[in-house]
Amino acid sequence: IKRYKEFKEFKKRICVATDVFGRGIDIERINLAINYDLPADASSYLHRVGRAGRFGTKGLAVSFVSSDQDQEVLKEIEKRFEVALPEFPKEGVDASTYMAS
Repeated sequence: IKRYKEFKEFKKRICVATDVFGRGIDIERINLAINYDLPADASSYLHRVGRAGRFGTKGLAVSFVSSDQDQEVLKEIEKRFEVALPEFPKEGVDASTYMAS
């Protein structure tokens, strides 16, 4: 409950997403959603990463892909949503591209 209140009060802006947190919780302005473990399917993925960049703000979602099963889920996500999800660049990213200053 404490962390949830911190999100609602805009004190915390990074979320490590879980299936429980991914559904039914509307929190504005999460800048970074992290999938430490990739969800089992494309629908759960959308609910998790949909927390970043909502309500007209910018956001970034990072997912750790560490198994053959994760690779299959990633392919399912790309096919279902007709997107290509790139690997995180070794040189990092310009935070201003994804997050408000």
